[in-house]
Order: sequence, then C-alpha cells, then structure tokens
Amino acid sequence: MDNIRTVSDTKREFYNFFTRPISSIYRRFIEELLVEMHLLSVNADYQYNPIYALGVVTLFKKFMYGYQPDDHQDLIFDALCKSTGGDTKRYLEESDTILHEAEMLSVSDFKGNIVRLSQEEINEKLLWKSYYSIAENSKFKYSRLLAIGLYSLLEKISSDLVESKEEYNKAINQIANDLKLSSEKIQKDLEVYCGNLEKMQQLLTAIEDSLEFDRKKRISQKEENVLETSDDELKKE
Repeated sequence: MDNIRTVSDTKREFYNFFTRPISSIYRRFIEELLVEMHLLSVNADYQYNPIYALGVVTLFKKFMYGYQPDDHQDLIFDALCKSTGGDTKRYLEESDTILHEAEMLSVSDFKGNIVRLSQEEINEKLLWKSYYSIAENSKFKYSRLLAIGLYSLLEKISSDLVESKEEYNKAINQIANDLKLSSEKIQKDLEVYCGNLEKMQQLLTAIEDSLEFDRKKRISQKEENVLETSDDELKKE
C-alpha cells in the first residue's frame, strides 16, 4: 500500500517551492488553504473538477488582494497547487474557461439546466461537463472550495441574484438538487466564506488607513523640520 502524504510532507514541499517569508497578515490563510487542499487531495473520493479549481482561484485572489510584493502572489499560488499535486496552469485556464462560459448564460439557463441537456450539448462546454461529472458521481467529494466555485459562477451570471437573498437561496437549492449535494452545507459554507471575506476586507482597509496616516505623519514631520531649520538659520543671520 502506498504511503499517503502527510500534512507535514505537503507543508515541507510548499516551502521548498516558495522559499521567501510570507507576510504575517496572510500566513494563516495560506497555511489553512494548503491544509484544506492537502486533505482533499489525499481523500480516496477526491476528483479534480474545474468548478473546484475556480473556488481555489477565487478564494486565493480575494484573500490575497493587496499582498506585497505583488509578483509573489503568482509564486505562492503555484506552490499551493504543486505541493498538493495540482497543475497550476490547468487550475487557472479551466477556471477562466468556465467563468467565460457562465458569462454567456442567464440564471434560468444555469438553474436546473443539466437535466434538460443532451450528452452532445454537455460535451460542448467545459462548464456543463464539470457540472455533469459531479451530478453523476455518487461518491463525489464535496468541499467548501467547490461551493465557492459555484458562488463565483452565480456572481458572474448575475451579480443582482447574489444580492437578493430569496432568489439566491432558490438558486442554491436548485443547484444542490441538480448536483445531488446538500444545500444546507453549501449555504453554511458560503455564509462563512462571505463573512470571512468581509472581515478580511475590513482588516485590509484598516491597514491601508494606518499606512496612509503614517505616510502623512512623516510628511508633516519633514515639513516641520524644514521650517525649524529655516527659523534657526534666520536667527543666526
């Protein structure tokens, strides 16, 4: 029997790929996402899916917004994918593809559509193939990252829909029914996701405000020093 990679193995591999220090503000998020992706990747029922990939990409971009230096974001994401056995290029390209396909749809197209499509129509779009592969796999391993991917698709189809609690709940219930997943789990995971995203945005805003305050304070101190120097020179004259 093959040895299953441990969390420690994956963390070690991640830090081999990304050798630079990670900002303390983002470190906990990165390590929690790394552990989550690891646990999924070693699960016997795990199956890669572009909607899951979209969830990973979306979560990473939302929570890593503002990370400096900016070019480290791509390197960290690459390390996350590689250390958990994923293909970085595939994650990015396929998540972009299904988002683009979703942009062409209406809400009614998306909700309950899988039951009306022929196999030929399903094979024409990566989004429908991804959707169908979940619905037809009774052992498909659900994750909150998949839920975030579904939420991202709904946002792309109609930002108004996710703002309307009643319509949003109807859409989630219909999608969960199509995919044979628990709507309660999806709703709960997305509620936590949106709440954490709001907290993170508030934290980043507070940090930006603090940095701006410090910048203005330094400028003010420099101006005061210049004035004091000028006054001293005048007194000497």
